[in-house]
Amino acid sequence: MIGKRGLKRLLRAAFLLAAVALGAYALADQWPSVRGGLARLTPGVIAGSLAAVLAALAASMMTWRALLADLGSPLPVRPAARVFFVSQLGKYIPGSLWPVLAQMEMGRDLGVPRARSATAFFLSLPVYVATGLVLALVTVPGEQVYGYAWLLLPLLVLLHPRIVNGVLGLGLRLLRREPLERPLTFGGIGRAFLWAFAAWLLYGAHLGILVAGLGGAGPRAYVLSAGAFALAFCLGIVVIVAPAGAGVREAAMVAALAPVLGAGAALTAALCSRLIVTAGDLASAGIAALVARRRVRAAALPEPGSGDAPGGRPDSAPGDQAVHPH
Repeated sequence: MIGKRGLKRLLRAAFLLAAVALGAYALADQWPSVRGGLARLTPGVIAGSLAAVLAALAASMMTWRALLADLGSPLPVRPAARVFFVSQLGKYIPGSLWPVLAQMEMGRDLGVPRARSATAFFLSLPVYVATGLVLALVTVPGEQVYGYAWLLLPLLVLLHPRIVNGVLGLGLRLLRREPLERPLTFGGIGRAFLWAFAAWLLYGAHLGILVAGLGGAGPRAYVLSAGAFALAFCLGIVVIVAPAGAGVREAAMVAALAPVLGAGAALTAALCSRLIVTAGDLASAGIAALVARRRVRAAALPEPGSGDAPGGRPDSAPGDQAVHPH
């Protein structure tokens, strides 16, 4: 009979298996449409774009970590990275709540209350959208972005510490949950904003490298790439019915990049971007999980000369002690 702990591990394994499988399926599904476009890009361009995506994902993790710390649960970078990157694979599973559910469960293992994990997750969304729209407003010309500018005012008002703390307090009372132990501060939200801007700029670098590889050279191409990705990604967040913003991001990106690339090359850049971002999601989760597993194993091993090595104690037979990875 499976106990509660065994069932929990089984469910986590099922989540991870489903997320990785669907992420891999997304890569395979996108491959036929991007194969020709990738053939136009050099290996250096593809590697540089992927490196920028990994850096952008790290900045996104730091955004979430800054909010979580301000709420009272500061986490070291490596455990935070494992929770964030692995949970983000949930966005490839149909439905919009898998990432936050995964963060709540994985964060609980690190002593983070579930309500606090959920609060940090949902607060990160308006932070991303607000900073992304600001970047898009100053980089993407014309009516392509002005129609969404009205979202900025309510987002910025909502993110004022006094207002957001009041809204969170009311919500927790209605849900009959304990109130926030530590209210959000200007400093915490400000740090989250700075990391979010860094993430958008790095995502812009990822797209700008692809655009340059497809013939869109010059500073204007990079500036437009940064705004195009931010606008497209924000729309992908707002339209939550599409898994990982499927289809929505590409349409917005093509419209924004067409002035510097033309419609055909802009579509190629958008499709290649989605493939590389998907690869970055899978790679970052894999790296974070691998690093965490190695640290657990290293912590379980006895220090040299301590006399605790297997067979090292006079009263124990070789092999009596075993290392059990988490």
